Amino acid sequence: MTTRENKRNLETIPAGSLGIIPLEGCRALGAKIDDYLVQWRTERKNEHKDSLAFAGYQRDSYILKAKVPRFGTGEAKGIIQESVRGSDLYLLVDVCNHSLTYSLFGNENHMSPDDHYQDLKRIIAAVGGKARRITVFMPYLYESRQNKRTARESLDCAIALQEMVHMGVDNIITFDAHDPRVQNAIPLHGFETIQAAYQFIKGLLKNVPDLLLDSEHMMVISPDEGGMSRAIYIANVLGLDMGMFYKRRDYTKIVNGRNPVVAHEFLGTDVEGKDMIIIDDMISSGESVLEVATALKMRKAKKIFIFSTFGLFTSGLERFDKAYENGIFDRVLTTNLIYQSPALLEREWYINCDMSKYIAYLIDTLNHDSSISDLLDPYVRIQGAVAKYKAGQKLD
Repeated sequence: MTTRENKRNLETIPAGSLGIIPLEGCRALGAKIDDYLVQWRTERKNEHKDSLAFAGYQRDSYILKAKVPRFGTGEAKGIIQESVRGSDLYLLVDVCNHSLTYSLFGNENHMSPDDHYQDLKRIIAAVGGKARRITVFMPYLYESRQNKRTARESLDCAIALQEMVHMGVDNIITFDAHDPRVQNAIPLHGFETIQAAYQFIKGLLKNVPDLLLDSEHMMVISPDEGGMSRAIYIANVLGLDMGMFYKRRDYTKIVNGRNPVVAHEFLGTDVEGKDMIIIDDMISSGESVLEVATALKMRKAKKIFIFSTFGLFTSGLERFDKAYENGIFDRVLTTNLIYQSPALLEREWYINCDMSKYIAYLIDTLNHDSSISDLLDPYVRIQGAVAKYKAGQKLD
């Protein structure tokens, strides 16, 4: 049993019988989370485990059978194949899993974020209000980039949040929301946006030897003004300096839904000879982050590591392959919170940060109606990992 598992006060009565429903695009992540929960609840010594309040506490699996079959027209329906009455349900959805397909009038159609979100609503509707509580884990928040109105345009993320709570969702948990202020759309309901800072640092330290973690040898870089808070947190926790790029855009044009970037201007101290950590919420096409890495190399930066919660790679991996061959960056770290293609996992430059254990901790704690505040602040865990690394000890 892990140290933190022993420390957690999970003697409280569960909010209800635990049930996990990972939608099709989240099956692999859901299976990993389930494995952790089964192991912990089997090993956990609890004098109340046999009481009626803990009925169904220890099971072979907490995943409930559910499916979303489709008709030939592309229409679908959500089906839950076992009872959820009185359950504490946790729904997992990956709206970015483009690998799934369905037949649309005989043609193969790849699932879009809209399809995944609609399937989530179908499963919530299938619950029919019988669950005691519904928590949605949506790592990549649906339409989170469409979070503010700058012209006569839709506010898709806010509408989606309101739709979910109107359907009976009690809590929504996401990771690295593009703008956390979107929670203002549902001020009376639970909304958490979580950072993967600890998993990034742990992934870097486990895979890259001989790093000097001090302000003389390393800096944290925000690729734009919107990501400053992430960079400031990492810099403060590790005791490093930070710098920032801001994007100079051409506001006379719109390309692929946005104003094109003319140049990346740098604000910060000298980067020469220092290792760089570039941290952002997502890699979409990768164009911006590679331009930032190139600009840092031109300023004679040493090693460059790119942290990004969501590796979308919407324009493929070839651009990153070429940049890696040219020495523009050393490693890219993203999480398994969204779909990762087999080709990405095979890349020499890629480090996968597994989030399943962390989500299992969150679900286990929430099911017991205990506080997750210590899980939301990874400061102590980061300091522990750094101390082990500097002492030459192997990280878990």
